[in-house]
Amino acid sequence: MDDAETRVAPTARMLTWVRNSTIYRLERRMMTERQLFDAITRKAKQKFEDISPEQIEALANAAVKFAYDIKALDDVAYAESATRSAIRGGKSRRAIAQKLSIKGVAKEITEQALSETDDLYAAVIMARKRRFGPFRREESDQKRMNKEISAFARNGYSFEIASRVYKMSLEEAETILFEKSL
Repeated sequence: MDDAETRVAPTARMLTWVRNSTIYRLERRMMTERQLFDAITRKAKQKFEDISPEQIEALANAAVKFAYDIKALDDVAYAESATRSAIRGGKSRRAIAQKLSIKGVAKEITEQALSETDDLYAAVIMARKRRFGPFRREESDQKRMNKEISAFARNGYSFEIASRVYKMSLEEAETILFEKSL
């Protein structure tokens, strides 16, 4: 084997490390394919001296393949889980889509995960968490209304949804939360 071939193929030590590192990372938290690829790339540069870019890429690809082989990597399950969690946290469809895009989830998978989400329900959850609209304790004025509507806008909600939640009664809001939780 000449020197050029040796620089391209990862060593047995590198492959053992990538296997162990992949298991360690996926035991700790769910990751997307891109997150795993990037994490292994970053750590391989730190771990091994004189590693070639080809070896780094080969290690990252080996990590992703190994994760799929042991069925520990699933972008669809990741997107669905992250979407459910974000809805419970009061996040809008737009904010969820942006987060999934940053994590490297494909657009089609993101759209599928968001297909049954309801921005009104999520906005009511956000209002409950922040004591906005129907969950407000003190009387509302123009300054307060502007602050609440702006908070909804910063979190990716449309003006129509923000003003609807702002104006709804406590009974309406609780009905939306109750019906959706069934």
